[in-house]
Amino acid sequence: MTTRLLPERSRPRITHRAHALRADAVARNDAVLVMVAADLAPAKWQALPRGAWLRAESTRRRCRAGGILSTRLDLRRHPLLVVGLRGARASTFETLQLAGRMLKEARAAQPAQIALATLGLEESASQDALETLLAAALASAFDLPSFKSTRKDTTRIGHITLFDPAGRDYVATFATAEGNNLARWLTALPGNELTPVTYRERVRTLARREGWRMRFFNRRSLEHRGAGAFLAVAQGSENDGAGIIHLQYRGANRSRGARLALVGKGICFDTGGTNLKTHKSMLEMHIDMGGSAVALGTLLALTRLRVPYRVDCWLAVAENRIGPKAYKPQDVVTASNGTTIQVIHTDAEGRMVLADALVLAGQERPTLILDFATLTGACVNALTERYSGVFTNRRQWRDRLEAAGSASGERVWCFPMDEDYDAELESANADILQCLADGKGDHIYAARFLSRFVPHGIPWAHIDLASAQRNGGLAHISTDITGFGVRYAVNLLTEQGLLEQAQREP
Repeated sequence: MTTRLLPERSRPRITHRAHALRADAVARNDAVLVMVAADLAPAKWQALPRGAWLRAESTRRRCRAGGILSTRLDLRRHPLLVVGLRGARASTFETLQLAGRMLKEARAAQPAQIALATLGLEESASQDALETLLAAALASAFDLPSFKSTRKDTTRIGHITLFDPAGRDYVATFATAEGNNLARWLTALPGNELTPVTYRERVRTLARREGWRMRFFNRRSLEHRGAGAFLAVAQGSENDGAGIIHLQYRGANRSRGARLALVGKGICFDTGGTNLKTHKSMLEMHIDMGGSAVALGTLLALTRLRVPYRVDCWLAVAENRIGPKAYKPQDVVTASNGTTIQVIHTDAEGRMVLADALVLAGQERPTLILDFATLTGACVNALTERYSGVFTNRRQWRDRLEAAGSASGERVWCFPMDEDYDAELESANADILQCLADGKGDHIYAARFLSRFVPHGIPWAHIDLASAQRNGGLAHISTDITGFGVRYAVNLLTEQGLLEQAQREP
């Protein structure tokens, strides 16, 4: 059983129309999706085919903001018209959610050609609505890996027409969608398809394609660097492919200025190790490399955007297996910065591999470090899968970090990072406890643990990806595996200017 190394690079053909939706264009598509103001004036409904019927149906069904109407049109291709009602104060998440529901309604008709438009919205709201419709369409048009021996004959969206009088280019939307699709593709692969060895092969292929430099720190190299935290996790696996992948993008203008480090947890399968998981808890643990997939997808999106700064991407790739060589509770290991760690629970392996990856990333003295990980169940318990958690060593960044979540529609909540939490992580036998035995507040203690491996003075934010997987998807993503984090990170860097902020601060 094999699949191609990387997803297809092809995306739907895009046609831009620098005017509003016209009646003659409707007949050329299999589906037309129009996001309208929830309080659309009666006269404006007439701009839509079957507008009078749609308005009457909306009144009869007492449709509110977030509602959807659809109807088949008596035209040559019998297109499906899908109308979504956007509230005047709808957030980006709510708008993405509406766009996702509209795409789901349209996909039932298996359209090959679709058109996207808005009606009755203010200019900024109209542009936001079109962006979310496009993001939802690009996600919906992308197929995750499938291993069925026979496949259903389904029609893919091959052509998208955008009716946009403002004439935006949507470069960031295309870049972010490609990064999200890559993250979802990799995360969806089963554990026997994405091992540490095959993961490295896929990343190497991608690096050649994108012009990134690649270096691989194998076990021997990590032993030389004293990376005992990472190696403790890796030693339980007979597979010798574990290691830390380092990718380098050097910027569109080869700038020697700001430098970003992306770090991702890449546990290709997590049994829990000696503290073995139950069946239900272990079932989906092929997705425990989702943080590395998000870091990689973010690197791809930033490459597509040709950002002017340097980006280093560090992927801590291993498996957490059980066996005679697996690490054990009460083992004491030494990380590459010399910190000794008293192991408490072998299922807290993510913070172990990230510890040495953060040390390596920090040795390059980046301007900013962002790390991504499906790290703790405690974060899911605190937030559910609708939000992800964020932690930072810069207290003043809280508003900016949460603003990126609001603006991108990938919502986050900042948790405390006060130093007094460290009192519970004090060890009688080592420099630090790996975690607490009772698990309370584990997402906070995990972040405090990781902060010990970020060099002093380097700004850092840690994203605990509680939203990496959610039954039924999230916002505009309809698959259970969401790729959450790419859209957030791109907004944080390009719109919120976090890297520039880090560069200005002492």
